Amino acid sequence: MNIYKYPSKEQWDEIVARPRLDLTTLNDTVSKVLDDVRERGDEAVRFYEQKFDKAELDSLAVSQDEIAQAEKLVSKELREAIVLAHNNIKVFHESQRFHGNKIQTQQGVTCWQKSVAIERVGLYIPGGTAPLFSTVLMLATPAKIAGCSEIVLCTPPSKEGTVNPAILVAASIAGVSKIFKIGGVQAIGAMAYGTQSVPKVFKIFGPGNQYVMAAKQHVSLDEVAIDMPAGPSEVCVLADDSANAEFVAADLLSQAEHGADSQVLLITTSEQKLAEVEAELERQLALLPRCEIARKALDNSRCVLVDSADTMLELTNKYAPEHLVIQTRDYEQLAAKVVNAGSVFLGQYACESAGDYASGTNHTLPTHGYATAYSGVNLDSFCRKITFQHLTAEGVAGIGRAVELMAEAEQLDAHKNAMTVRIKSLENK
Repeated sequence: MNIYKYPSKEQWDEIVARPRLDLTTLNDTVSKVLDDVRERGDEAVRFYEQKFDKAELDSLAVSQDEIAQAEKLVSKELREAIVLAHNNIKVFHESQRFHGNKIQTQQGVTCWQKSVAIERVGLYIPGGTAPLFSTVLMLATPAKIAGCSEIVLCTPPSKEGTVNPAILVAASIAGVSKIFKIGGVQAIGAMAYGTQSVPKVFKIFGPGNQYVMAAKQHVSLDEVAIDMPAGPSEVCVLADDSANAEFVAADLLSQAEHGADSQVLLITTSEQKLAEVEAELERQLALLPRCEIARKALDNSRCVLVDSADTMLELTNKYAPEHLVIQTRDYEQLAAKVVNAGSVFLGQYACESAGDYASGTNHTLPTHGYATAYSGVNLDSFCRKITFQHLTAEGVAGIGRAVELMAEAEQLDAHKNAMTVRIKSLENK
């Protein structure tokens, strides 16, 4: 990791910078695949499944027999863990239900909101080196609570044309409607445009590699909504001299193993703790099966020594991390000053992995600094708010003239007239 000791503020932009790649070739490939899927539907999807996932597929849809078989392939202990996580995610997201109130803004003018579920949503679940069945729970559970009538899931198959059984079990537990063996850009295209097999959805959720992320942003321009823009996974850990170096190193590596383009950031007020964490990183890194991936991620990563807790928080809020772990004595006081973060983990025992799997919070979070403007996925992500208003004759009398004047000032005469004819109808009564 790159080490910065008491950096000046002029260096902060360099510290918070994410890895950047030339996406010119990537975007060209994405556009061509999406256009082909839009044009040829299932035929194009099968072609790209064979090309990219090396899978020859007779059917894109996962059958009920395959789902039943998956139940036999997942151990009892893992299934129980999935059920526990699902229950906690359900409890937390049910607490987010919206309760609209009718508000009388003035006499005779009543306004209110109603929360309505998005009818058909699409979930993309990566299934390569790390099949993210936990993401099925994070996306399908709130979609079900929201009342989405159709939940469509796409995930890449193996070369043999099978789907990871834990993904299928999690989908069954969480209430997914339809599951398809489609990965990558072609999956995003299939859900965005619809094919002979895959229904067109209204919003697409889920993480993926750079091709998937580029595809999501492409289709969001004119075809379908997406959960959020996203980049590689990241974590920031704040530590003082009371922090457990073993825990800190474990938290950093838990993110670094996601991918070579992931990034981790340690900000500490203790030079001794920085040295202890460095030693722990090397010790734990050697034990990881994905050590080479994690090691490459650490090349993009930083350890920063600062002079105070206030500086630590100021730099953190500038970085706007996807995950923020606070291992300090005064973590509650520091947490109150956090303004830019996806999800925050407080104290020595709240590891980021807890939120990734089973505490109940959602792990689909803004990355690449987007936490300055975006929330993580929550129940509202699967809903729309529709506003209503009702005016009585008294309401027209109260705001009618203001509406006329404002419409006239904007030179929108038809707008003015829509209110004028109502005022006149009341005057003639």
